Amino acid sequence: YLRCPAYISIGDPGAGKKDIEQRVLWTSEGNKRKQLKEVLQYTEPPIIVFVNVKKAADVLGKWIEGEGYSVSVLHGGKHQDAREQNMENFRAGYTDVLVATDVAGRGLDIDDVQHVINFDMPKNIEDYTHRIGRTGRAGKKGLATSLLTKDDEHIMYDLKNFLEQNGQIVPQELQHAQAAKFKPGTLNKGQDVVFVQ
Repeated sequence: YLRCPAYISIGDPGAGKKDIEQRVLWTSEGNKRKQLKEVLQYTEPPIIVFVNVKKAADVLGKWIEGEGYSVSVLHGGKHQDAREQNMENFRAGYTDVLVATDVAGRGLDIDDVQHVINFDMPKNIEDYTHRIGRTGRAGKKGLATSLLTKDDEHIMYDLKNFLEQNGQIVPQELQHAQAAKFKPGTLNKGQDVVFVQ
């Protein structure tokens, strides 16, 4: 146990990386797999696909395998031995795609990840930053693609600002989404907003 832990941060931990191209694709929940099929073709492996829950990781992993990719799945519901084996397979290049929950979002050092895909949007912008940080490492370029739906209101405001701060393209749907105009929790539902110029 640590008695007096210290946290040291160099640079802005929430800042994006300029060597990661961030793409946000506005889609619907029912269209996400079709979009994913297209997005998987943007780069060569290795590719990490993030989802939010364990069951979704298993189901999506099987679906991606059916599309012709070799897949490893990583989540907290797997035994430690299975997680380590799946990570080793991915690191060694035996599998093209790693489907993972946020257990892989922080602290994993995987060389040469070409593409990170947020199939499910994370709960907050900090987790988004950690997820996309799996690519574009050690001075290399990387690509991060996020599939955003109308149900992702919780992250729209912060995501729009994050993209703007990092010189990335903000899709029109996100730019004009009501949830992207105000920080969550700052307005009560039904509250009238008056804009004055």
